[in-house]
Amino acid sequence: MENLTLLFKEKNLKLTPQRYAIYKYLKSTKSHPSAEMIYDNLKANYPTMSLATIYKTLKTLIELGVVIELNVGEDNFRYDANTSQHPHIICLSCGRVDDIENADFNFLDDEAKKYTDYKIDTHQLYFYGICPECQKKSE
Repeated sequence: MENLTLLFKEKNLKLTPQRYAIYKYLKSTKSHPSAEMIYDNLKANYPTMSLATIYKTLKTLIELGVVIELNVGEDNFRYDANTSQHPHIICLSCGRVDDIENADFNFLDDEAKKYTDYKIDTHQLYFYGICPECQKKSE
């Protein structure tokens, strides 16, 4: 969190308690929440914070490179404070989003280079399926 304070100072941005709380919440969860989910989880402790503040803060955190935005095929985006390149898996039933940990798909960059003239900088990889909880419900 010290790095966040320094980063905000370097960019001449104010690290408000609300901005700090949003980042801290994202660092504390692996649930890949939407802006609305973040708002719902923080509004009890920050009753004057608006959904607009959440969206503006998320935009700032993305621009600073400390949060990534995930487009998992819903009408809104999800957010992740784990900015390392890693794949995600999305439940087609309940919408849950999880990290696929300890899997290395970086070879896909080299594979994709065989089929394009692009210089590939990064990739986002999504898998879709049914989570264990939804599998149990359907049995």
